[in-house]
Amino acid sequence: MVRSRKNIRIISLVIEQICITDTFSYSAMSILESQRYALEDIDQLEKAIADRLQEPPKTFREKVSQNHEIARFLSRIEEQSKFFLTALKDEDGGRAKEMGMLLGGENAPIEEFYLQLADIKEFHGKYPNQPVENLEESYRKRRRVTRDIDEFDEEHASQTENVDPIDTMFTGEESLGRFLDLISFHERYVNLRGTKRVSYIQYLDLFDKFGGVSRSENDAEYVKYVRDLAEYLEGFLKRTRPLEDPEGMLLKIENDFDREWATRPRDSDADANGNSDPLYCEVCDRKFEKQTVFDSHLNGKKHKRNLEHKASALDVTHKQKNSGERARELERLQYRISKLGELLEPQRNETKINVERKSALTERERQIELEAFEKEELGIGEDEDDGDDDDDSRVYNPLKLPLGWDGKPIPFWLWKLHGLGIEYPCEICGNFVYMGRKAFDKHFLEARHVHGLRCLGIQNSSLFREITSIQDALALWEKIKKERRIQESMREQTVEMEDDEGNVMSERVYNDLKKQGLL
Repeated sequence: MVRSRKNIRIISLVIEQICITDTFSYSAMSILESQRYALEDIDQLEKAIADRLQEPPKTFREKVSQNHEIARFLSRIEEQSKFFLTALKDEDGGRAKEMGMLLGGENAPIEEFYLQLADIKEFHGKYPNQPVENLEESYRKRRRVTRDIDEFDEEHASQTENVDPIDTMFTGEESLGRFLDLISFHERYVNLRGTKRVSYIQYLDLFDKFGGVSRSENDAEYVKYVRDLAEYLEGFLKRTRPLEDPEGMLLKIENDFDREWATRPRDSDADANGNSDPLYCEVCDRKFEKQTVFDSHLNGKKHKRNLEHKASALDVTHKQKNSGERARELERLQYRISKLGELLEPQRNETKINVERKSALTERERQIELEAFEKEELGIGEDEDDGDDDDDSRVYNPLKLPLGWDGKPIPFWLWKLHGLGIEYPCEICGNFVYMGRKAFDKHFLEARHVHGLRCLGIQNSSLFREITSIQDALALWEKIKKERRIQESMREQTVEMEDDEGNVMSERVYNDLKKQGLL
């Protein structure tokens, strides 16, 4: 009993001395100390995650930064847990051997204690002034340094501490993951062979649609475009949803594709020949419309030259196999892009709204928006703005002026310049009142006014512009119909016909007599 207590005391002293060397790597640490260090690291990581979840983020930037920080902590916990479980299995017997050494082993316990103490002193003699790692301090939340934009020069930037990793994670167009940045892919898409030129907003709707697109796996430029687009969407998903298991989402998409590909019906001839069309030349990668043109092409010099080049480059059987693999790879990339487009549908909609909004802004408004975004990026004025929330939430607007793009009333001189105080009622629109001449002129082409004319049986045209009264619109429509009837009758009177006897008459009289059989 006395010997066991003495051994326990010696073990505790040895562990206490070993704990001084927290800066050892796992290779330099003992197995027991490595396990203790891993458990302590896991405990501090769990505490750090709990501290961050208790403090809700105030801005979108803080939310993104917090998600990535928690994701890194969870990844660290997973690594430490795997290490601890592997060391606990003790497959090589190192842990049991070290436990035996602490209990005495070949040497007496006190001798073993002094041997390990000598190793510790030797290490600190070789590496003096080694800092001790404080795990609690390492995972403590650090606040970003805030400065005024005018004071934030290169010298200050070089001295700034605690750089957030998301500063270099997103592009300016992505705005910390709010929007997609597909501008470069849009340019590559419109430059592809056989594609129609579409606007960027239209491209945002169709970049993941491949139903009506028939592309060959031999088109290297198209395959590279699809592969790069898939890689960008995968990276964007990982950067914007670090806590939603993006790797699991991608693995599910891959498994779904393999299952669909296995059950997809395929033509055996197409699998054997690469293409089931009898008028398709695989050597030249070209399709013909007529059999005669195809036969003459087979005897042409260009086809024979391409055939020689292909035959000398690789074997035909190997090429057919590679063609099938390339076709499967292209289908896999297209399927992945379609599924990622569904997962990123909220960001796609926000991107379209943002592009339309930016196109309507003036250069001055874009500059103001850019400065506001830079302030948010640098965290400037956050503390000062907190005290003004109550004042900003209550907008002083005694004249009931319309609100501008910044949520504040527009200036009175601008309201007066555009005539926004003048009312323009429209009876056709159900006595709806339009404020300002611009809104009034614009409403003649809007759905409300067009629907009102259709209810009156009137076909809308430019002639009904500026007409808001139902009575005036009906009178004008009757006049238009009357003029059309007169023009029709005049056209009939203008055309003259002549019978066999040389009698000249109008087209209408000629047709009537001919129907009666008098001619």
